[in-house]
Amino acid sequence: MTIKPLDVITTILGLLYILLEVRGSWLMWVVGFIMQALGIVLYYQNGLYADCAMEFYYILMTIYGFIVWKTGWKLFSSRKSVDGKTSEQRITSFPKRMILPWLIGITLIWAAIYWILVTFTNSNVPLADSFTTALSIVGIWALAHKYLEQWFIWIAVDIVTSVLYFYKDIPFKASLYALYVIIAIFGYFNWRRKMKADRQTNVDSVDTFVENC
Repeated sequence: MTIKPLDVITTILGLLYILLEVRGSWLMWVVGFIMQALGIVLYYQNGLYADCAMEFYYILMTIYGFIVWKTGWKLFSSRKSVDGKTSEQRITSFPKRMILPWLIGITLIWAAIYWILVTFTNSNVPLADSFTTALSIVGIWALAHKYLEQWFIWIAVDIVTSVLYFYKDIPFKASLYALYVIIAIFGYFNWRRKMKADRQTNVDSVDTFVENC
């Protein structure tokens, strides 16, 4: 087994990243930016071209996610707080109307990436690499919007990625993704608890407002 410095560094950053994610801390985006920049080099060196390309998308979504989490501002949305200013984004559920379109989108993206890998690269794991890449496109978008169900997406990605990285001899990163699966389960329940607490707070605030009127 060969120990690769970038494998170790990105593993440590990745663990810190998901722990901050479980807590719902915006600092995860700062850590994620550094991790993704280093990941570009790591994946390229190991022939994981789809993952390498995804890091550029991750960086853009990291900047977007940071803005959404801190201000509540979203693309194609004009949501504002009562005082007319954008407010910090809260945890919500994935809109049901978007499930079917995203499933179709994932399938098409998966097929497109698979074709690119088979046609233009020497990748020997095009099916798994393209699958995790396609699913991750939705996962990071759902995370940026603070949707609860993003944890389910990452659990699927983490399981496949862990197996893939062990196969590609990136053991530290592979072990991290295996740990991610466990942490993601706890993350889901923690986010669900926070979402329920926020909803109860909103109900209490409305009741108080009505009473005062």
